[in-house]
Amino acid sequence: MEDSLRLQSFDQLPSAAQFASQIESRNVPAVFVGCVKAWKAVSKWNPSNGGLGYLEERVGSFMVEAMLSQTAPVFYGDLRSHERVPLPFSTFIGFCKWHRQNVGNSCSINSNSQGHQLGESDTEQGCSPFVDAAPKQIYLAQVATQSSVIADISIPIINAENEERVQLETLQEDIQLPAILEEKNLSSINLWMNIAQARSSAHYDPHHNLLCIVTGRKQVVLWPPSASPMLYPMPIYGEASNHSSVALENPDFSIHPRAQCSMEYSQKVILQAGDALFIPEGWFHQVDSDELTIAVNYWWRSSIMSSLADHMDAYYLRRILRR
Repeated sequence: MEDSLRLQSFDQLPSAAQFASQIESRNVPAVFVGCVKAWKAVSKWNPSNGGLGYLEERVGSFMVEAMLSQTAPVFYGDLRSHERVPLPFSTFIGFCKWHRQNVGNSCSINSNSQGHQLGESDTEQGCSPFVDAAPKQIYLAQVATQSSVIADISIPIINAENEERVQLETLQEDIQLPAILEEKNLSSINLWMNIAQARSSAHYDPHHNLLCIVTGRKQVVLWPPSASPMLYPMPIYGEASNHSSVALENPDFSIHPRAQCSMEYSQKVILQAGDALFIPEGWFHQVDSDELTIAVNYWWRSSIMSSLADHMDAYYLRRILRR
């Protein structure tokens, strides 16, 4: 790994100007230790402090999309490997509470091919909601707060008339916009939450990302965009072109021989509650989440993408192909 691509670590958040000129402009990851510890969410959402009950009370009726996957605890980008199931947030919280009380059991969530609507009836007859022969786990995948809930900075309002916006605004009170993002045009703010240990496949995002850990712990492995050949991205025309096709937990080197060198280009960081990680656009990352981890992330367009006008696409494509 080149020194210029090494992850940086900071004990405090820089100013917005310092972040833009010294960190973001380098397009290299950076971890900010303990920078969001002052968030009310760090204590109020903590399951050990009654956080599940608090979240249920604040947004229990809000409908979310949970992810069910035959490949759990690894969640791949291929849409055919999982299904998204709508359910009330309170139902998901019920699964979290049940799992906390029954850690170690090998049960799983019951669902059918059409997307089983999980509800109170699953537990009324004395059985847990995790009863199914197929090993599946449920993951609250991207409860998008979007920019519709951000009333205190200048961001386009989305679904402003939707009552769901009001429900999520109650959670917005528990987090604070990090100072380094005060001048950014945010694309979205997302809440991520998992019941049990989970792993994402290696992938990159087309936006800059600030991942903030509220409770629990995440391990993130990072690769620079230049490591793309070792990670065999999905076909550009496919549904998951930003995901690696290599199963890094059990790679088949006969199919992906270059993947043997992938870890030589990687960096690893472990994030505790209160930490935040800047993941630049285009950087591959694989995320391992501990039991009942809650995170909030911010996505925004880089200055390069923001200033790239459509009419220049053909010109830059020719320049890139020539290189």
